[in-house]
Amino acid sequence: MNVLIVHAHHEPQSFNAAMKDLAVAELRSQGHAVEVSDLYAMHWNPVASAADFGVRQQPDYLVYALEQRHNQQQQALAADIRDELDKLLRADLVIFNFPVYWFSMPAIMKGWLDRVLVSGVCYGGKRFYDQGGLAGKRAMLAISIGGRPHMLVEGGVHGELNDMLRPILRGTLAYTGMTVLPPFVAHHVPYITHEARVELLEQYRQRLRTLDSLPPLQFVRLDQFDAQLHPLPA
Repeated sequence: MNVLIVHAHHEPQSFNAAMKDLAVAELRSQGHAVEVSDLYAMHWNPVASAADFGVRQQPDYLVYALEQRHNQQQQALAADIRDELDKLLRADLVIFNFPVYWFSMPAIMKGWLDRVLVSGVCYGGKRFYDQGGLAGKRAMLAISIGGRPHMLVEGGVHGELNDMLRPILRGTLAYTGMTVLPPFVAHHVPYITHEARVELLEQYRQRLRTLDSLPPLQFVRLDQFDAQLHPLPA
């Protein structure tokens, strides 16, 4: 299996970095090929702009998704986008490793998604959900969060965690066709002991050893809708 880990943390000694390093070692020990995109170390540019395109279809008005399609066809995407898109297309499993910021991901990772999930390749037209361009790939979030488990459930102060992560889990990963595995969550990381962090890393190791048996999250299929995407009768 080919695995891509997209990692976003500014501190190389962080717990998220330890999760990334553990995943690389564990997955390689299982015989998998692992690539890492360490976004801060790469000085990844998160800003989607006209500079991403070598050949403009509409030079006077930028419609980013349409220029993505055109430049992919013309092989004129910026080199950093092409490199990351190639990694993504090689991968059977993509792990997004990051700390939760403001109920979401760090801006640098959002910028990776904005620029690398190229229209016409990863999605476009009616190529979404089970018909998405990345169908057949699996994805998983490996995240740290400051909150405790009881804060991130239905009725908890922050609500259910997967509802918090819905724009990522459904609106990005499932939308582009990927099979979405349940997130691995390291809770309360800034405030726990070293021993507790070691235990969390061991729990992550065990998660990585059971990926094939994890039931994925369930989302809609296009065969549940008509040609105009109205829901079909139940």
